[in-house]
Amino acid sequence: MRWLTGWSTGAPRAGAPAHEALGAVVPIAARPLWTGPNPLWAVGDWRPEEIRLVTLRPGAPAAVTVGPPGPDPAEDTPATTRLAVLGHCGATDAELAAGLAAARGGAVRHLTAWPGSYTVVLRTGTRSTVLLTDLAGAQPVFHTPWCGGTAYATAALPLADLIGAPLDTGHLAARLACPESPEALGTGTPYLGVRRVPPGHALAVRGGRPYLASYDEPGGGPPPRGEAPAVRELTRALLESVRSRVRTTGPGRTGSDRARLGVDLSYGTASATVALLAAAVPLAPPGPGAGDRLPVPAEPAPGARSGAVKGSWARPAAAEQPGPEQLAAVTLGETDGPATLALAPDTPRLRHTVLAPGPDTLPYAGLRADPQAGRLTDEPGPELVTTARAEARFDAGGTDHLTGYGARQVLDGHPARLADLIRVGRPRELLPPVAALAGADRAAVGVLAGALRTPLTVLRAAHRLSRVRYADALDDAAVRLTVRQVPGGGTVGARSAGDLAWCVPGPAARWLSDEALSAVALRLRLAARGPAPTENPGAQRARHALHRHARGFRTLVHAAEQPGQRLHAPFLDNQVVRAARLLPDEVRLQPGARHALLHAVLTGAGRTDLPPDWGRAPRPDRAASERTGLRLAADGIAELFDAPLLAEAGLIDLPAVRATLARAAELPPDALAGLAELVSTELWLRRVRARRHGACWTGLPTAERPALGRV
Repeated sequence: MRWLTGWSTGAPRAGAPAHEALGAVVPIAARPLWTGPNPLWAVGDWRPEEIRLVTLRPGAPAAVTVGPPGPDPAEDTPATTRLAVLGHCGATDAELAAGLAAARGGAVRHLTAWPGSYTVVLRTGTRSTVLLTDLAGAQPVFHTPWCGGTAYATAALPLADLIGAPLDTGHLAARLACPESPEALGTGTPYLGVRRVPPGHALAVRGGRPYLASYDEPGGGPPPRGEAPAVRELTRALLESVRSRVRTTGPGRTGSDRARLGVDLSYGTASATVALLAAAVPLAPPGPGAGDRLPVPAEPAPGARSGAVKGSWARPAAAEQPGPEQLAAVTLGETDGPATLALAPDTPRLRHTVLAPGPDTLPYAGLRADPQAGRLTDEPGPELVTTARAEARFDAGGTDHLTGYGARQVLDGHPARLADLIRVGRPRELLPPVAALAGADRAAVGVLAGALRTPLTVLRAAHRLSRVRYADALDDAAVRLTVRQVPGGGTVGARSAGDLAWCVPGPAARWLSDEALSAVALRLRLAARGPAPTENPGAQRARHALHRHARGFRTLVHAAEQPGQRLHAPFLDNQVVRAARLLPDEVRLQPGARHALLHAVLTGAGRTDLPPDWGRAPRPDRAASERTGLRLAADGIAELFDAPLLAEAGLIDLPAVRATLARAAELPPDALAGLAELVSTELWLRRVRARRHGACWTGLPTAERPALGRV
């Protein structure tokens, strides 16, 4: 796990006790990026090119350095400005220097417009620090009060370790009950006292006090454009994101045949799109600094005439130019899905590897051994039960591995956007998506339900959401949560109608205890007394679904990324998210819109040989593999819930959970998703309990381990 950390303290007041801990506490295995009263460290296996620092002093040009800096002989003054960009950033040195110069006036939004996924830290003077999160939530920032100031980090676990924070069972209950509801989650974390900076916000720490401000208002951007301009902007943004990663790929692992660049085709059409875009970009030659710019190949010098053969002037044969370096394309157990159809025969750079699925790659495979043997992630997530499957894919991939993670949440039309169309006076645009839902239900459950019940149910729910007051909607959600009215199951139309609400309970809410549900309902009722959001309900629901998915990708990186490897999700980049916002709602909600958009992106990038129905193959049924994994790991799961920490904290109804595990083979897909949430949270709690306090820091005093409190 890679993370940044630092703190900012206020100016010492007369008579105030000095905090001696500030000088003694240092992160373990940390590399200082700058020192002084507001230090900053980089901890973990950061690559040198992933750490870029810009320093601007009065009367001198901006100095840009790559990698951990050495000792700085000059002392910072109140006029010194520093910028740290950590992660994958496609900006040039000149762009970083210009961005720092513009940021001195207080503007920071332009610092988030470069290609890539990165964290920005801006320090002005010696006691003002600003940290920027990304729009999707894959690069979060956390903060907590400490020693009269504020400590911050890009991971919550080290801050909890720093202050000795106990687990926040109320937040865990909210994650299980309403995982996509900001009204229930707030800015909390699983650790009491550690706060999260919302995506699209800046954390400014001045004089030791934190201030939050939005640098990218969701409803304050440019209005959605027409389909053609929006697709052009999406094509440009996605091309820049992929190209910046391909052209800065690091060297391969020494002593291994792993490719430098890999692509994961197990995510379907989106990952196939990323693979085809990456295959059209030449890799930079391996070596330090090779990714800054692509070298121009020189013309081969003519060979000297030898005259070795009588009557001729022979030239030695020219050395054969090596072919382009191949990319490792990986698919696990899907040989007839849309990913394989997307690979045309004239893509020689993709070395396609199909991994045969086995018992060791099924969900819950890690529970058959020691459940606590896995990695401890920053937060819980259902990705913990599929770690073995992800590790198999990533181990066969490249040192830099591209995925299509997040494309569905960025491009698709959330069902709640149907209410947005009614709000803006375009109800006719509802006909194609509602007709598609009716057709799917007609094929699944019959003509009566598909032709009559589904359209009426969806349209009624859309009209209700477009008219309901925000406070009334949250009060209704609190009532439904209290009486355990959890949506799910049924037909596609019924599930879409259930999503047409401001707040929807998660699939794990059905197994929570009465006390936990009451605590989450109280959070919703308190949020209902606050101001209503300015966004339309569909846009807000889609944005928070993206935030939840980005949190899942971060958990997946912590749990399954191989040593020295980097997992990339170009669809979660800021510029791709901003470009996708320009898509009109009626375009998103068309049947097959995501496949059509990705097809248009590839066509705009020059890939014109794809068939018209590219990417429209049915998705594989992953519920069958989940049921098989549950059956094989039944003993491990039963032992996990013999004396669970979730029940000790008063979060779950243990008899109901055990009754569900007894009939796990009959569960519908939504119940399987809820069970994965429960198992992964219990697994994460046990790993946190087994962890030694102070493992991230040196110089901390010995603290007593707090017991897990009840909700």
